[in-house]
Amino acid sequence: MRLLLAFLLLLVLGLQAKLWFGDGGILALHRLEDQIQARKAANARLRERNAALAAEVEDLRRAHRPGTPSDDPAMDAIEERARLEMGMIREGETFFLVVEPGKGQAPTPTPP
Repeated sequence: MRLLLAFLLLLVLGLQAKLWFGDGGILALHRLEDQIQARKAANARLRERNAALAAEVEDLRRAHRPGTPSDDPAMDAIEERARLEMGMIREGETFFLVVEPGKGQAPTPTPP
């Protein structure tokens, strides 16, 4: 009888260990739930980014249509991209490059 009881106790402990620590167990389930939450958060950030890009594309398409007035906000989007990404300036504008000390400069050699 004691042998049967000991066997059943070991069997229950083995099944419990598999339930908690085995593949597909409770700990693995919690890890997967954490991964799902992280993916949902990343997807939400990407949806926001995609919406912003879609709005920018629509602005650029609207500006590209014939008859778009030059003071339209869509034209401002095109001009901003040209200035930031291509370094373009308007005719008659003067470009000034301000270099802060210590940035973008080679270190000055010190005399021995």
